[in-house]
Amino acid sequence: MLPFVRQTCVSIVKLPLLLFLLSAAVPAKADSGSDFLAAREAWARGDMRRFEQQAAKMPADHVLRPYVAYWKVARQLSEDAGVAEFLAAYPDTWLAERLRREWLKDLGRREMWPAYLAEFPRLYRPETTHVCLARRAELALGDRKSLHEAIGLWFTGRDMPSACSSLFALLLSQGLLTEEDVWKRLRLAFEAGNVGVAKSLLEEIPQARRPATAWLEQAYQEPKKYLSDATASWSSRAWREVGFFALSRLARTDSVVAARALEPQLQSLSEEDQRYAWGLLALQAARSHEPQALPWFEKAGGIGLSRAQREWWARAALRGGDWRAVLWAISGMNEEDRSQPVWQYWQARALKALGQGPAANRIFAPLSREHHYYGLLAGEELGAVMGAQTVNIKVSGKEIDAVARDAGIARALALYELELRIDATNEWIWAVRNFDDRRLLAAAELARRRGWHDRAINTAEQTRELHDFELRFIAPYRELASKEARENRLDEAWVYGLMRQESRFVNVARSGVGAAGLMQIMPATGRWIAQRLGVKGFSANSLSEPETNIRFGTWYLRHVQESLDGHPVLATAAYNAGPRRAQRWRDSRPMEGAIYVESIPFSETRDYVKKVMSNAMYYALRFGQPSVLLTDRLGTIPARPLPAMPGDENDKQPAMESGEGES
Repeated sequence: MLPFVRQTCVSIVKLPLLLFLLSAAVPAKADSGSDFLAAREAWARGDMRRFEQQAAKMPADHVLRPYVAYWKVARQLSEDAGVAEFLAAYPDTWLAERLRREWLKDLGRREMWPAYLAEFPRLYRPETTHVCLARRAELALGDRKSLHEAIGLWFTGRDMPSACSSLFALLLSQGLLTEEDVWKRLRLAFEAGNVGVAKSLLEEIPQARRPATAWLEQAYQEPKKYLSDATASWSSRAWREVGFFALSRLARTDSVVAARALEPQLQSLSEEDQRYAWGLLALQAARSHEPQALPWFEKAGGIGLSRAQREWWARAALRGGDWRAVLWAISGMNEEDRSQPVWQYWQARALKALGQGPAANRIFAPLSREHHYYGLLAGEELGAVMGAQTVNIKVSGKEIDAVARDAGIARALALYELELRIDATNEWIWAVRNFDDRRLLAAAELARRRGWHDRAINTAEQTRELHDFELRFIAPYRELASKEARENRLDEAWVYGLMRQESRFVNVARSGVGAAGLMQIMPATGRWIAQRLGVKGFSANSLSEPETNIRFGTWYLRHVQESLDGHPVLATAAYNAGPRRAQRWRDSRPMEGAIYVESIPFSETRDYVKKVMSNAMYYALRFGQPSVLLTDRLGTIPARPLPAMPGDENDKQPAMESGEGES
């Protein structure tokens, strides 16, 4: 989850109805909630006269009074004394952090560098904009202690905030970034598929050595045509770099044709560039689950591969059953990547497959004590029983009451009751960020009692030593969900595992692409389901009603499961990414379920399936179901039938990894 929630992340369909004041706060007039909302609306419109009128009606001791003070100063960031006064009056609050973020950007705009550097260290979670401005301020004042970090910001294929442009311009003008650095970033932009960044970089290359903008356009839109140009010379760096981009683009749709286009040019390339080209093709082939990925990774060698290439080399080796290659790919990762649970688990699996059981167990043992997908799998490798790790720590009523009196929690709950959920969530996240385990559990229980399901779950998940899995895996709407699961012959624990991942049980949740409700159903999918269920007069708004949403969601889950050999892993992937994709990701031979999941090309869907399936394990334990191993739930994915399934009009569109093509 993002550290703080942006206003565009969620849309709420219910309108505020009535005022709520916390029992811990001093009572106020019955209409002060309406006054607060009216003041907020006036401020948003820029009607400061109306704002002052409504704000004056709010009691001085109102729990949300700090927002009035914030709104006043937020429109006057250039009045530094007023900002400083607010920060002093409301230290260590979310509003102070929020104001400090905006004030620092304004100080940077005004190039008030000493003031910027004095305030910047107080920012809890800097954005990239703040970091770029800090490095720019240091250079402006002749301080080069962070020069290495400033230069490091350059090396990305991503779009960077506009505040970074002046930093980069200064580094280039002073020769601290060279033409070679520009070429390196150009490669990164190509690898990310970011033509916009690539075009902007061309201006920093002398015209005599600069690729033409038209080359970039053709390589992106018509890579095969670019590569077939008989007049082209791969000895030209400009043509060659764009040629590598064209190879990668072509390989997304046909890696074999891309390889054929590369082979005649190999003699013109240095050994290093040959390896680079094979690495580009291998990455795309691995994402498309093509068998040539492994030999191409071998041609690329182990030097200079990117993080994504290392990871997909390991995934290709898993699908190919080559445990030595799995081990080789993981061993070449940097220490940070290698220490991630995913690669710890697969490294141990590879060691075990190669007869190095004791070495594997030294990795499995500590990993098995972690409470997630790979922790469960590691425990099963050691023969651990899941029930032994689910002791639920309960906090007292006094501890819950004490948390309720926390000023930040009080503001969060007041905002939540006014249905200002995004502001409420930001306040809550800030309030609990430094809580110890018992206070986290108390806050989670408080949220559960108030019906704030997503905060209950997310807060309980943050504990480090003391855990309450009943809070992590709450089960609201139990009677309704159990009924629909039975009627659709579905495992109730699996349904809850999916629902928890889809919405955290926020029935008014709406995704950026329009999916709604507890099981996040797209309006088009809802209409399609309604037709098949014979529901007359369907309205997309009804998807926010728990009864309709769970009924439709469980029916659709059973539908995709039946269309995919009855396999829950395939159905879970299909629920997120669509049946057509889930089918296409299968192999021509049976495959271990965990390997299928690990090699899903879309990062969102890959993470989604892992979490749904591990969630189901905890819900099964909570519901008293017979013990089933996660390995058994994942099972074996049957071989892909031929011909492949036709496209499904209801495929959801998941987010893809940077630079990925649809696989």
